[in-house]
Amino acid sequence: MKRSEQLEKFQQTESWDVIIIGGGSSGLGIAVDAASRGYKTVLLEAMDFAKGTSSRSTKLVHGGVRYLEQGNISLVRKALKEREIMARNAGHLVSNQSFVIPIYNYWSGFMYSFGLILYDLMAGSLSFGKSKCISKKKTIEFLPTVLQKGLKEGIIYHDGQFDDARMAINLAQTAVENGACVLNYMKVIDLIKDDNHKIIGIEIEDQESGEKHKIYGKAVINATGVFTNSIMKMNAANYKKFIVPSQGIHLVFDKSFLQSDHALMIPKTTDGRVLFVLPWHGKIIIGTTDTEVKKSSFEPIALEKEIAFLLENAQKYLSKKPDRSHVLSLFAGLRPLAAPEKEGESTKEISRSHKVIVSKTGLITITGGKWTTYREMAQDTVDKAIIVHQLPKKECKTKDIAIHGNKKTSEIDRQDHLYIYGTDLAEIIALQNKQPELREKLHPAYDYTMAEVAWAIRYEMARTIDDVLARRVRLLFLDARAAIESSEKVCDLLALELAHDETWKQNQMAAFKKIANGFLLAEYRIQ
Repeated sequence: MKRSEQLEKFQQTESWDVIIIGGGSSGLGIAVDAASRGYKTVLLEAMDFAKGTSSRSTKLVHGGVRYLEQGNISLVRKALKEREIMARNAGHLVSNQSFVIPIYNYWSGFMYSFGLILYDLMAGSLSFGKSKCISKKKTIEFLPTVLQKGLKEGIIYHDGQFDDARMAINLAQTAVENGACVLNYMKVIDLIKDDNHKIIGIEIEDQESGEKHKIYGKAVINATGVFTNSIMKMNAANYKKFIVPSQGIHLVFDKSFLQSDHALMIPKTTDGRVLFVLPWHGKIIIGTTDTEVKKSSFEPIALEKEIAFLLENAQKYLSKKPDRSHVLSLFAGLRPLAAPEKEGESTKEISRSHKVIVSKTGLITITGGKWTTYREMAQDTVDKAIIVHQLPKKECKTKDIAIHGNKKTSEIDRQDHLYIYGTDLAEIIALQNKQPELREKLHPAYDYTMAEVAWAIRYEMARTIDDVLARRVRLLFLDARAAIESSEKVCDLLALELAHDETWKQNQMAAFKKIANGFLLAEYRIQ
């Protein structure tokens, strides 16, 4: 997947069947779906793939235990089905994760047991593992650092975990393999309409070259997540607010705070949400929050009250108390929640179901949803495009399309950090053997090598330090300070591979430092 080749394909195609705006989970899923059905498909992303929400999730592939409490049975049932499809088609990225809920009073234990039995029944043959009650002794064995005072018993259940940004990159590769054209750093600056006020194309600006292009097609799809409203503003001067952004943040700590391969689910926080303490890539992630925000941003900043909330609730349940000095990284993401029907409804109450909206201009917009249901969202969107724009009817194939890199679970060694590359792993090893200098570690404390950086630049369309360290190699999300310390090496290789000059390098270093500081607590930011 090379940007130069995709750009050439883009310039040589006069008209498209499907034009997709947005390169997050929704847009990439639609690109795979549309291209695999045989439609001429192009996807354009203003920044990098999964730059926004889609790289900042809680890393779960799940039905949503808490949605059961809200009575959203339909969403849970669909998500459980999609979870199984995602695990089958992207086995190198999706894994079975066990969760332990510590129980401090028997009534809540009964309620959670009942809910999880229902969860298992809904999953049926697609279950990742049966939930069951475990003794106090077993709970402590599974979670050595859990608060023991008042502990009665525990409940263990199973769900899915994955690497969100890596999934996005592999979806982009899968789309290309199925004939789509995908390009990052292509910003949509206008929608092109005919005399009947129907959309017939878009105008875009290449964020690297500054060149502007007009492209034409039958169906234009708005899959911009939290930036949906900005495209709707181009679509019509008077528009209803379709998206309510909700911010969720996560704190990352050393694995010693959990000391377990099992995840901890905190059943009740001070605001009524559940909280997760998850092992992920050798660290633990604690999250998340749910805070309504007014403005969407590519680099949302965690609020002090959100940081305090996570620390306060984690400290209640962990014997080794995490505090501000222990935070290795923090990241904030914005959920693109479909605007509520009722005025004043809180973001916690808004359904995570998705909506496909058709405007009078013919613009198709996908809103809401979550990572787990990305494939179903894509199918619904393309099905709608077929009807609205009279595309030749072709059936969806994505239930049985393997995502780039897919491997059977039995073939994966998750102790080797390269497992996330799936079938590409051997190629990266070969690259290290061919160019021994690429065996050099990116950072002395981590196993990532310069070969992974070269691979990201050559075959995964990485164009900036941030692209490499945030979404190809996940170091920025795991240890922001280590990412900053590794940035110069990455910058040098980017400049070499992409033929950039010293001025570009200086600008890149400054830009990345600014981004990376947003992943650090205020008092630890680097000047």
